[in-house]
Amino acid sequence: MTPRIEPPPPPPLRIGFCGGPNAPALGRMTGNLDAAGDQLRHQVSAYPPAQPVVELIATRVHGSPGPDGLYRTRESDATIQSYLDQARRLGGPLLLNIQPGRAEFPTEVRAYERWLTEPDVGLALDPEWAVDPGVVPGRKFGHVEGAVLDQVSAYVATIVQQHALPPKLLIYHQVAASVVRDENALLPHDGVIPVKVVDGIGSPALKLATWNVVMKTKPAHVQAGFKLFYDEDTRRGGRLMTPGEVMALQPKPAYVVYE
Repeated sequence: MTPRIEPPPPPPLRIGFCGGPNAPALGRMTGNLDAAGDQLRHQVSAYPPAQPVVELIATRVHGSPGPDGLYRTRESDATIQSYLDQARRLGGPLLLNIQPGRAEFPTEVRAYERWLTEPDVGLALDPEWAVDPGVVPGRKFGHVEGAVLDQVSAYVATIVQQHALPPKLLIYHQVAASVVRDENALLPHDGVIPVKVVDGIGSPALKLATWNVVMKTKPAHVQAGFKLFYDEDTRRGGRLMTPGEVMALQPKPAYVVYE
């Protein structure tokens, strides 16, 4: 008799808020962090049992070049600590979101190595804002190569190994098919949990259309994620997708983040 092979358990569900200090346009995780955290708890309660996630825009893109010409700034250690404190109050991880402008993802990630040695700090890469030399962020989509994602993942895996840490989340956001290229170059690495988050904006029908296109290139070892926008998704009479609709997506999302 052939033994029955049980399918692997589904990945744990995580629900997040993103944001940054003094920047309501970046998401709800701003201002009074305790109040924002309570709002996140309320949103989490609408889903099956899930872990809260705080996603801080740690490297923030700008439309002006700044002193170094890289169109980005980094949050201070004090700000990162305050967001980490809030994540720990909620009982979940902190993700450092990187919008690199004209900087390079590996360089920006290494700037936060001190924080990545913490057991509950991971990364979220936003390649929509990773633009080529000569391009001003916001005027056209940026992009990232799968080999760069793999370089970051390998670096995170080394930190996990060297410091005997639990596995770390490595999110990469994708708003359109062109934003992530040659995705199969992102290989599995021990100690890293890669998640691809689809960032399409608009009505449920538009978001589902983006999901179906962008998910076609997801490597098998990468988990699925989905982003909702309280304001942008509901403009022009639109409505926010319900938790039931989100969890009916295939593949089922392992991370759902609200902005």
